[in-house]
Amino acid sequence: MNRDFPLVKDLVLIGGGHTHALVLRKWGMKALAGVRVTVINPGPTAPYSGMLPGFVAGHYSREELDIDLVKLARFAGARLVNGAVSAIDTTQKTITVPGRPPIAYDIVSVDVGITSVMPDLPGFSDYGIPAKPLGAFASRWDTFRITTTQPRIAIIGGGVAGAELAMAMVHSLRANGSAPVAHLIDRGKIVDTLGETARRKVLAALADLGVTLIEDARVARVTATAVILHDGTEIASDFTTGAAGAKPHDWQKDIGVSLHDGFINVNEMLQSSDPSLFAVGDCAHLAHAPRPKAGVYAVRQAPVLFDNLRAALSGGDLRPYHPQKDYLKLISLGEKSALAERMGTAFSGPLLWRWKDRIDRTFMRQFEDLVPMSLPPLPLTRALGLKEALGDKPMCGGCGAKVGRGALRSALQSLPPPQRDDVQIVPGDDAGLLTVGGMQQVISTDHLRAFINDPVTMTRIAVNHALGDIWAMGAAPQAATVNLILPKLSADLQARTLSEIMQTANEALTVAGAAIVGGHTSLGAELTIGLTVTGLCARPPITLRGAQPGDALILTKPIGSGVIMAAEMAGAAPGDIVADALDLMCRSQAVASDILAQVHAMTDVTGFGLAGHLSGIGDASGTGAMLDLANIPIMAGALALAKAGQHSTLFRDNIAGSGPVTGPAGPITDLIYDPQTAGGLLAAVHPDQATDLLQKLKNAGYNGASIIGYVTDIPGITLR
Repeated sequence: MNRDFPLVKDLVLIGGGHTHALVLRKWGMKALAGVRVTVINPGPTAPYSGMLPGFVAGHYSREELDIDLVKLARFAGARLVNGAVSAIDTTQKTITVPGRPPIAYDIVSVDVGITSVMPDLPGFSDYGIPAKPLGAFASRWDTFRITTTQPRIAIIGGGVAGAELAMAMVHSLRANGSAPVAHLIDRGKIVDTLGETARRKVLAALADLGVTLIEDARVARVTATAVILHDGTEIASDFTTGAAGAKPHDWQKDIGVSLHDGFINVNEMLQSSDPSLFAVGDCAHLAHAPRPKAGVYAVRQAPVLFDNLRAALSGGDLRPYHPQKDYLKLISLGEKSALAERMGTAFSGPLLWRWKDRIDRTFMRQFEDLVPMSLPPLPLTRALGLKEALGDKPMCGGCGAKVGRGALRSALQSLPPPQRDDVQIVPGDDAGLLTVGGMQQVISTDHLRAFINDPVTMTRIAVNHALGDIWAMGAAPQAATVNLILPKLSADLQARTLSEIMQTANEALTVAGAAIVGGHTSLGAELTIGLTVTGLCARPPITLRGAQPGDALILTKPIGSGVIMAAEMAGAAPGDIVADALDLMCRSQAVASDILAQVHAMTDVTGFGLAGHLSGIGDASGTGAMLDLANIPIMAGALALAKAGQHSTLFRDNIAGSGPVTGPAGPITDLIYDPQTAGGLLAAVHPDQATDLLQKLKNAGYNGASIIGYVTDIPGITLR
């Protein structure tokens, strides 16, 4: 998307369903200038329903099942909000996602599918696993099938979806060497929506797999080990799932638009009774042409929705969606065999499975070959050195956009010392010490060039990042000013963005014990969030200068955020890995700072990487360090990305600025130079205290904390 134009309208897509996934892909190829796109989904991926039975049966991996919304959002120039919507206020035009400020919209589209949660069935909420939403079911099944030894399963709901699940589950468990006991339960007849020929074939397939059918039965309750019927029959089950029909999400009933049995009524333009709210897929009801809930309709709605969203945002004419009257039903039969039915005619066999597999893989391939960000083209005639200065990839955000340690240190060393008695600069430390009324105060400033499009997540990260210098000196956060550079936005979008940022910053700083006392805003090319923070020292501040030979080195957070976010910019990082890294960057170090209050020396690991910040301790203390590479905690996925050659644009500057490092080379060694954003604390502690402090950190939730080596009296860093 051309960011030379200001953003003036907010388009929000709620849910990462099939329709929205296709709309995002089309948006990435033909964006509407002036529109900011937001995608809200409970996770970084969205399962493709067509492949769920194959995944359950073991024919597909979880990676093959999922559409990666992180990569898709990056391609579309959209921000991805990881959360579940709980309300839409069509009067105020805001969306509620618990845990963050309201999200405003001009146009919103809903594609959240359906749920098979059965809240009215006693025990199901506690012990049952609804088949939809698909993501939670897939994760629970993945764990169950590889850990169970004597599987007993029950599927409530004997429609086509329930039958497919039953056959897939039994096939998977048999393939693992188990002898499953499976029951398919329905209050009516099993798969009675199929034609006679197709129904006979499905019933035969169920029988071949040993699935016991229980028809005309009502379930009374679900326990941890059984399904109890109304007549008292007890059906043993350790994995009970529900596929009993389509149920809309509860929050839809409070939107304030026309509904049909809880589903959002839409017209031929896919608009609800509120023209600014569209709905597609299973969560919608086509009032002009009712159809069953089926993925084929969602897929074919995508081009119409794409056109109509653009028209609604640009003042154009909307076009109608005309659903087909019937569609080809392809039903998985457990093993690599499928049944096809249309117009009462049915066929089955392995050939149909291969056909279905080809259709499904073709659909998913649309989301794999997305062109990543690229460098701007170089002019034919250019200054010498321009190509080298540009580098081989777009500049990273966060700490990956900082100046290298060597250049910064050189610039600071040329400055004269302070001429005030109440100001002290500690060589190597990022925070300065002020004496105010006989008490020592720490002051520091930091800012981050945004590396994701969500200002709320970026604000949380920026707050933790700025407070890292305060926590590293053992101080208590006191006050902050917020300094923002906003991209080109209309007045409305400026207000919306500022509201999200300031509410988030206030919440995060208040929890940390600090207060916002002011700030500054300006407009620029891209979002940058900075904070100047102060902290009070109740005891002598912890600096870089106190490390002693023999001290153990404790790191409170895994490293790897730089390589992960650099890979994300290039479309090479899996979405779940990116989401986990962002969660770690949002993790406060306040409690860790309290636990480490009596250490000899401490710093926070940020832009200069583990090696650079450890070198800072060594330079200030006159010491060196021995690092155990095997004990350095690494973020999930970071090592694989490093092995693949991914690295941040600050990587080589960090190597040059880290001082002497000796030992084995390789991807793990590369990661000690990786710039971290809102990284962990690195502390030099007395060896007799190290084990106890590490356990306290883990008890406080810092599960990635580790003793990574020890301080030596030999300058430089040695790896082993």
